[in-house]
Amino acid sequence: MNKDEILSKAKDEGKGIDIADIDAQHIGYAKACHIGIALIAIWNIAEFMLYKTYSFGFLMAIFGMEATAFLMKYLKLKKTHELIVFIIYSLGFVLFLVLWILQLVGVIARCKA
Repeated sequence: MNKDEILSKAKDEGKGIDIADIDAQHIGYAKACHIGIALIAIWNIAEFMLYKTYSFGFLMAIFGMEATAFLMKYLKLKKTHELIVFIIYSLGFVLFLVLWILQLVGVIARCKA
């Protein structure tokens, strides 16, 4: 087989799936997650500096994003380490979710410095 036949056969087997596009999309989602975490951190620091208060909602969002990332990594790689890190981040997410809800309903006050 020549080069064109090989490329044609590979294209037929791939059924229109563009691996480069999928890879770029995964990289984009990863970068977006990292930028989202950085923006949440900046927002949290600014809120603390300006108002001397702290909301657990920010930590809940960060831990939720990290837990999701490690869950996806575990489902793909099936490594025990990824599962353990997912469980730790999930526990943190649940903890901060409960604290955030308690802040929202007024059971605990927003943390003051």
